[in-house]
Amino acid sequence: MTGADSPYRVDRERWIRAALAQAVKGGEAGEVPVGAVVVGPDGKIVSRAFNKPISTRDPTAHAEILALRKAARKLGNYRLAGCILVVTLEPCTMCAGAAVHARIAEIVYGASDPKTGAVRSLYEIADDRRLNHACRVTPGILADECAAMLKAFFKARRNSG
Repeated sequence: MTGADSPYRVDRERWIRAALAQAVKGGEAGEVPVGAVVVGPDGKIVSRAFNKPISTRDPTAHAEILALRKAARKLGNYRLAGCILVVTLEPCTMCAGAAVHARIAEIVYGASDPKTGAVRSLYEIADDRRLNHACRVTPGILADECAAMLKAFFKARRNSG
């Protein structure tokens, strides 16, 4: 079980911190600092990734997509049943859709994204019962810390230009 009352509840902050570490790497590489990890059914991190659309010239190279791809390769299956996607920023439509297609059990995220968030802010793709799978959603884990990293990145970018 991966709900708020599960034994993994205390691990969500640790997982978000692992995603934040990835976001730092992304920011240092000149990418928007978003990080993601995929956690296996055993509670151990299976994959880690940060945003790379700029460096790869690939609009699909969001942290979530890269982490899902790595996890699928590592686990040998495109269906990641029982896995948890943990990300510093609320996933967009593409990433929320990919989580549904991967059969992710739960999406845990830090900061909400009022402009492109598709898990709670603009849409609720992850747990839309009209789809063939629904993910549990746990928003707002270390939200202030996740949002502060993004705000600092964009402020620095505005000040340098």
